[in-house]
Amino acid sequence: MDNSLLPFFKPQGVVVVGASTSPEKLGYGVARNLVQGGYAGAIHFVSQKAGTLFGRPLYVELGQVPDPVDLAILIVPPQAMPAAIEACGQRGIGTAIVMSSGFREVGAEGAELEERCKEIARARGVRLLGPNCIGILDTHLPLDTTFLQPPMPTQGGIGFISHSGAFAAAIIDWARAQGFGFSQIVSLGNQTDVNETDVLPVLAADEHTRVIVLYMESISDGRRFLQVASEVTRRKPVIALKVGRFEAGQKAAASHTGALAGSEAAFDAAFAKAGVLRAETAEQMFDWARALENCPLPRASLRLRAAAHPSAQGGIAILTNAGGPGVIAADALETNGLRLSQLAESTRTALSAALPPSASVHNPVDMLASASPSQYAACLKILLQDENVDGALVILPPPPMFKTEEVAEALTPLIHASDKPVVIALMGSTLVEAAAQVFQRAGVPAYPFPERAASALGALAKRAEYLNGVQRLQTLEDTTNSKVRRLWTPSDLDELFAAYGIPSAPVKLARDADEAASIAEGLGFPVVMKIASPDILHKSDVGGVTLNLQDVPQVQVAYAQMVERIQTARPEARIEGVHLQRQIPQGQEVIVGMVRDPQFGPLMMVGSGGVEVEGLRDVAFALAPLSQAEAREMLRQTWAGRKLQGFRNLPPADEDAVIDVLVKLSLLALDNEHIEEIEINPLRVLSNAAIAVDVRVKFN
Repeated sequence: MDNSLLPFFKPQGVVVVGASTSPEKLGYGVARNLVQGGYAGAIHFVSQKAGTLFGRPLYVELGQVPDPVDLAILIVPPQAMPAAIEACGQRGIGTAIVMSSGFREVGAEGAELEERCKEIARARGVRLLGPNCIGILDTHLPLDTTFLQPPMPTQGGIGFISHSGAFAAAIIDWARAQGFGFSQIVSLGNQTDVNETDVLPVLAADEHTRVIVLYMESISDGRRFLQVASEVTRRKPVIALKVGRFEAGQKAAASHTGALAGSEAAFDAAFAKAGVLRAETAEQMFDWARALENCPLPRASLRLRAAAHPSAQGGIAILTNAGGPGVIAADALETNGLRLSQLAESTRTALSAALPPSASVHNPVDMLASASPSQYAACLKILLQDENVDGALVILPPPPMFKTEEVAEALTPLIHASDKPVVIALMGSTLVEAAAQVFQRAGVPAYPFPERAASALGALAKRAEYLNGVQRLQTLEDTTNSKVRRLWTPSDLDELFAAYGIPSAPVKLARDADEAASIAEGLGFPVVMKIASPDILHKSDVGGVTLNLQDVPQVQVAYAQMVERIQTARPEARIEGVHLQRQIPQGQEVIVGMVRDPQFGPLMMVGSGGVEVEGLRDVAFALAPLSQAEAREMLRQTWAGRKLQGFRNLPPADEDAVIDVLVKLSLLALDNEHIEEIEINPLRVLSNAAIAVDVRVKFN
């Protein structure tokens, strides 16, 4: 952890510069929260006029403030901010929260002012949080540097980092009604200095923080975030809500890979690489956080078993008193990559003994509407003892003959004693309010519908899967190959691929029919001919590919016909000649590619190849460097990869060879930063090899 940030979170003394005696001013709200929030350190106030505030003196200059003071909260007009930061440096205050707005968010003039503040802070050794933020909260210290209306949030184990102060404020109020609390909350604002990557390790080191949630609108340094987040997630779970998915206009790309790989694909890949769980909505982010804060993890193989071993018995048990919600829950589990467990015969026998004859003892277990608190408890106990059950989803609409809170009280001890996760779908409103309070006090995650409960179980399973090492981040030192580094050029492609051990079919350029015939003889028949034109990306669309040329006369005729055909179809296109290549035997085809993301570096792609790649969009992305396991997982995410095992009249193809190409291509991309894009389309996959047939490389 960066020790220069420590005073933000554990200050010896705090000074509010811009404190006010007017209750409608932000400077009053911050002073009130510091004093009334229970902070035990020194509290000082600086204002334009001398006097007192909350029984403490109002100083008119920062230099008058006595020790100890190592954190300043600055609430002054934007034009006065440079002088205020300068004064902090002169006073020896090393951290400052800039709450004032009117900087980069308002335009060029504000951005220039913000940059000046940043330069002064760096020169004076002052770390800045903000500007345009609401500050920091720590419910356990306690410390409240915000101007929000009391009371302080409930104590809890969720650490919350937010780019938006307004979003953080709304979530704090919403969380009170939802019955969960926070450990620390950090509002980052404009992030002129301190950013999300800086504070992640601080929250991870906090003893009260069990899970970290992150609301992101952008990222300051993608590669640094990837490195830091990868270290943090091995200690504590991190959930991110990254907004701004849809961009109004992306730069044109030179390949299918570039066209399909938007910035959001890079964020998805980065989060997966680092073990960060990406939520789709704010509600989902906190649903997951509550589960990760309070529940044990299921067995790490749960999701893997569901995907790769359809006959496996382990999974989730559903316990309900109504059939309809049980079916909803079963569908929701499958949507989240989970499965219903196959209950053991002894489990079904025990359930039958505890329930009426008309109850269903198959999963989902339907106890019927008459289920009592004791039956709920007895059945949950039986299910959790089953070795095939990795976790449970209990559905609890109001029982017709019993109070819902009585069921909650009967279930809570069992849930606390279990080493398997149990989540509740507490369905209803006024009739379940008391039960909701029971679960809230006990720290048992309860959700209003089965879909949200199933989503939370899915997050627990993903977390267990990550900790099991499925997506461990490799270091560049372990994977780079400096022996073959050099400044490669477009004419070096065959040699470049050979240097990294990527099999390819050499491509030769012929500028006339006679040269084409000579090259074809050297390659050996049959050969493939493709038009050579920098203006034609998709050659087959304009008749720019001819297959199975068997001898010299066929090559010469094909050359003349192809050039004439292209000149007619695309008269503006520059024609350099044709490319000739030894024809590769038939096999399955995939596309393999790389595009260099400006934030995270090389983004690898694999999927269905050929002419329909953009139409099918059957692709998966991951960040380099790729491990064997990561490359295999990429393939399993696509239909192109799954059918390598064989499908109908397609014989099995060499999956390991494709994985080898993906891994080596990722190393090539890491080593050669002057390469912007690489695309192999198709990569022809045979029974015992994979060969790059058509290679396209864009150099920067």
